[in-house]
Amino acid sequence: MTDHRQVAVVRWPGRTPPVEDGLAALLAAYHLRTEAEKGASVADVHGLPDRYRAEITDPLTAFAGDVVLVALLSDTVVGCLVVTSPNSGQAEIKRLWTDPESRGRGVASALLGTALTQVAEEGVHTVRLSVWEWRTGAIALYERLGFTATRSWDERKQLVCMQRSL
Repeated sequence: MTDHRQVAVVRWPGRTPPVEDGLAALLAAYHLRTEAEKGASVADVHGLPDRYRAEITDPLTAFAGDVVLVALLSDTVVGCLVVTSPNSGQAEIKRLWTDPESRGRGVASALLGTALTQVAEEGVHTVRLSVWEWRTGAIALYERLGFTATRSWDERKQLVCMQRSL
């Protein structure tokens, strides 16, 4: 297991090594895996719904106003996370994904820790997220970081909504 202090978390876009291709690849993997897990497997990104394909092809526009964090091990993009712009003291974490070959190295913890620190500095008092119920490892991580299940704000079945006060 790699010490998570070896994971560099950078804000995108920014003064970082070029990460666009790596970010697009992570977002593609996230959406393709999610669709497969939901039983709606598609062959490639062209089969994804338009809104997901837009995140992959033009993340700068898709996440305009949001904060995109990218995790690097050396100069390799290995994880990403999106934090929505604060609204009424609340922000939402979306698209947390770690490359499967880099799991167990503290990547997701580093991304979440950075995200929570940044939103707290912006005056956010509640952070929420949603996760598919079959992603038990992610749920366990969120619970370790103080997130608790809450009443759903999303009508999709099998989606667990969680939040944490800061």
